[in-house]
Amino acid sequence: MKEILLTKKKNGMLVLVLTILGILACIALLIFGAILSTDEAPSPILIIALVAISICWIPLIGLKVLKPQEALVLTLFGKYIGTIKGDGFFWVNPFCTSFNPAAKTKLNQSGDVSTTPIFAVTENGTSGNVNVSIENNKISLKIMTLNNSRQKINDCLGNPIEIGIAVIWRVVDTAKAVFNVDNYKEFLSLQCDSALRNVVRIYPYDVAPGVDTTGDGIADEGSLRGSSEVVAARIRDEIQSRVNEAGIEIIEARITYLAYAPEIAAVMLQRQQASAIIDARRMIVDGAVGMVEMALERLAENDTVHLDEERKAAMVSNLLVVLCGNKDAQPVVNSGSLY
Repeated sequence: MKEILLTKKKNGMLVLVLTILGILACIALLIFGAILSTDEAPSPILIIALVAISICWIPLIGLKVLKPQEALVLTLFGKYIGTIKGDGFFWVNPFCTSFNPAAKTKLNQSGDVSTTPIFAVTENGTSGNVNVSIENNKISLKIMTLNNSRQKINDCLGNPIEIGIAVIWRVVDTAKAVFNVDNYKEFLSLQCDSALRNVVRIYPYDVAPGVDTTGDGIADEGSLRGSSEVVAARIRDEIQSRVNEAGIEIIEARITYLAYAPEIAAVMLQRQQASAIIDARRMIVDGAVGMVEMALERLAENDTVHLDEERKAAMVSNLLVVLCGNKDAQPVVNSGSLY
């Protein structure tokens, strides 16, 4: 399906003026025919005026008003005849109908269904405002943001995680959006869910050894938490490849929520804490060993004190205990002889 743009239909004001003048002329002709009519037979002018005034309002049906970044897909007796875009006052064939199968579809985004509060009285006599949905077959060409609900997906290691994305999109081909798919908004939402699952299953939540996320056969450090920009780009490309036939352009995709599923969140938190403690201890031990080595070298260099191997081992042990301990050391001072 190829989009056909109707660019020569922006003459609504002219048709409106001519139609109003035609209605006024029919009314004048109706009055003139009534004057010429007699009790025996009506004037032919009166009959013509009645027929004319009954059909002269039909061109008003073809008047269409569009705001910026709006479009109308028009069909005539089931056949697609074209699309009008842009802001202005248009006139089309009065028998044309606008078609938008996603007009009443409401997703987790604004601008899908407009509700207008009206004053109403119920059967029991109470009154109040009631929200009424107004059907609007206009297709928005604005940039929109779809915030799909969070999904629970297993990553490449089998850990269940919860993830949510926001997809920024717009309609670029109205004919494809309306005729190639049944409902382009629902189609986009489903394809976002499917693409998200396919991409998330490739990555671990956190960096894991021996995992290939690029498909080149070499293990890398890609992860959902650490490579969010790369993951979002892959999700965007995956969605775009699926919605090309629907005339939709995916501008950007962003991860809005990422966490372990509640059933394993506590365990994974303990695992992260343990890993952090191990890394901290490793750093402390490396620093303590370096300080001990420096102390021994300085003592030997300045010939401050001579220590045999046994005393060196005791000194190293005491320094490591002091430097690697969780609490401040409480040294015992020996005022006597070391031997």
